[in-house]
Amino acid sequence: MRALSGLWRWRHNPLRRATDLAEAWLALVALLLIAVAAPVTGWLAGRAAQDSLQRSARQQQHARHLVTATVVRELGGTLPEADPESASARESHSRVLAYWRAPDGSRRHGPVLADLKSPQPGDHFRLWTDPRGRVTTRPLDSATATTHAALAGLGAALLAAALVETGRRVTVWRLVRRRYARWDQAWERAGPDWGKADTSS
Repeated sequence: MRALSGLWRWRHNPLRRATDLAEAWLALVALLLIAVAAPVTGWLAGRAAQDSLQRSARQQQHARHLVTATVVRELGGTLPEADPESASARESHSRVLAYWRAPDGSRRHGPVLADLKSPQPGDHFRLWTDPRGRVTTRPLDSATATTHAALAGLGAALLAAALVETGRRVTVWRLVRRRYARWDQAWERAGPDWGKADTSS
C-alpha cells in the first residue's frame, strides 16, 4: 500500500523537512482510516442494506402469489417484458397464451412465459402474480437479499478505502507542489551569484 511508503519519514534525520513529517502523519492517519473506518463503513452499509432488503423480501413474499396457469396455445416470438433473470432462463421458456385464477378468485388471461419446452393446450405451469392477478417476478428470497447486502457492504468498504487513499494522494501532491515552489523561491534568492567564488564575502 502506498500509504505505508510515507512512514519512513518518521526516522530522525537532520535533513527531514516539515512536509516530510506531514506526509508521515498523513500516511499513518490514512492507514488507520483504511484499517478501521473502511470496514466499519462497510459493516454499517451492509447492515442497513440487509435490513432494507429483508424487509422488501418479506413484503414481496407476502404480496406475490404462486398460481397455476393453463396453456391455451403457444405463441411465437418473445414477450416485451422478458424474464429478467437470465438469457439462458429466457431461452428455456416458451411464450404462450394462458389463463389463470388471481388470488382474489377472478379469471385472468394473457401472453406469458411458461417453463415448458413444448407447451400443448391444457398443459399446466406455475407463475407469480400480484394480489390482483397481474403477472410479476419471483419474490426476493432471504438468501439473495443477504448476498446483495454483503456485496453492498463490501462495495461501501472499498469505496471508503479508495476515498481515503485518494484524499491522501491529493494532499501529498499539494505538499510536493508547495515544496517545489519553496525550492524555486530559494533558487531565485540565490540568483546569479550561485556558484561564484566570492558569494560568501
